[in-house]
Amino acid sequence: MRASGTFRVAGFTPAPVPSPAIETALPVGVSTMEKQYEGEIAGRSATLFTAAFDQSHGAGTYVAMESFEGTIHGQAGAFNFAHSATTLGEGRESEFFVIVPASGTGALAGITGTGGIAVDADGTHRIWFDYEFGR
Repeated sequence: MRASGTFRVAGFTPAPVPSPAIETALPVGVSTMEKQYEGEIAGRSATLFTAAFDQSHGAGTYVAMESFEGTIHGQAGAFNFAHSATTLGEGRESEFFVIVPASGTGALAGITGTGGIAVDADGTHRIWFDYEFGR
C-alpha cells in the first residue's frame, strides 16, 4: 500500500559532533529534528540528522534515522525509518529510504517497506511510504 502526507520541521537543534573532526571541504554537522505530519501519514517524529553540506551552493549529502509515532491510514503505532539524499544545488539524487524491519509497534507492528521525500517549488515537504505488513 502507499500512504502519503506532508510534514513541517517543528524543531532543528544542532548538536556537537561526537568525535574529533577531520577537515574536509564540507564540514560534517549533527542535529536533532522534530517534525509534524498531516495526511494519510499523521503524527510526529524525532530525527537524528547528519549532513555534510555547503549552504552557499546547496550541495551536500544527509543521512537521517527517524522515529515516527502516529498513524498510517488510521493504524496507530510507531516505527523507525532511515533516509538519505544528495543535492548538487537543486533536486535530489542518490536517494535511499527504508522502513527499519522489526521496529514497528501497536497496529504498525510488522511494517516493512520503502518510501521517499520530495520538496515542492513552494517549499511544501511531501513524504510517502510504500509499505506492507507481516514479512
